Amino acid sequence: MATRKSTFTVLFIYVASLLLVAVPAQAQTPIPTAAISITCQPAEIKVDVKPGSTLVGFTTCTASNPTSYIEKVALSVTSDGLAAAAPGDIYVGPGSEEDFQVVVRAQPFMTMQARTLKVEGTVQEISGLPPANVATSGASMIVSITQFALLQVEAVEPFVQLMPKTDKDFEFKVYNLGNQYDFMNVGISENSRESLEDAGFNINIPISKVNVEPMVAPAKVRIQVRTPKTQGWTDAYHTLDFYAESDFSCKNGGCDRESQMITIYVRGIYLPGFEIIPALSMVALAAAIAGRRFINAEDEEEEWREAAPGL
Repeated sequence: MATRKSTFTVLFIYVASLLLVAVPAQAQTPIPTAAISITCQPAEIKVDVKPGSTLVGFTTCTASNPTSYIEKVALSVTSDGLAAAAPGDIYVGPGSEEDFQVVVRAQPFMTMQARTLKVEGTVQEISGLPPANVATSGASMIVSITQFALLQVEAVEPFVQLMPKTDKDFEFKVYNLGNQYDFMNVGISENSRESLEDAGFNINIPISKVNVEPMVAPAKVRIQVRTPKTQGWTDAYHTLDFYAESDFSCKNGGCDRESQMITIYVRGIYLPGFEIIPALSMVALAAAIAGRRFINAEDEEEEWREAAPGL
């Protein structure tokens, strides 16, 4: 009996010693913890929506893994109503980084505005196993729909017939086809104005700039004109070259200008009842008839003298 007790005592001490050694060793083994960091540059994505543009913008994001294990990171993008594209997931090695691009697409002719874009990464696996913790990181950006200029000009009366010394208001319509309010500089081209003034016209432009709302009713611009005091006996055709240009475009690299040319027909002064060309024709015809009669009269007088030589 004493021998059995001694044997059990030895076994108990042995097992206890094993437990005392195993528990600290297990306690020293680290439990894998997932972690991820997402950053993106640029933080503002500019998208051009003018006619002929690509309508897209992009940013480059970086996923950083500070752990000692390979991670599978699921990516999601929230784009505030805009179409966006990004990888569904990526693998990031231990202590390393992975870059990926996020592309956003706008609609043509969108109004100038700002939208939000958020990219988020969540660790799905760590060394092929589900993580023991939730590891998520995200980055927020601004999508800026940039302004563009586009305009159209229309003449209410492209052709006008006027008498000399006549006042006339010419009306033009200026359309803003851009995506934001824009000041339009209006006027008459320098060559056109010099030509008209040399011909005796008086020109007055009441306003030189108008603010036009985008994609709605046009702004109306009036040019006040007085035809020359005297025109002479002939008609004359003159041209007035009206223009409008975007003030925004002029301040950002190049003036976007549209022109509209109109024709002004100024009548000459005629004698009452008939015009100059028919009058000249009648004068020439009368002269021809008078000349023929004079020749015929001389012939008759010569024949009469020959018939009566004594006279």
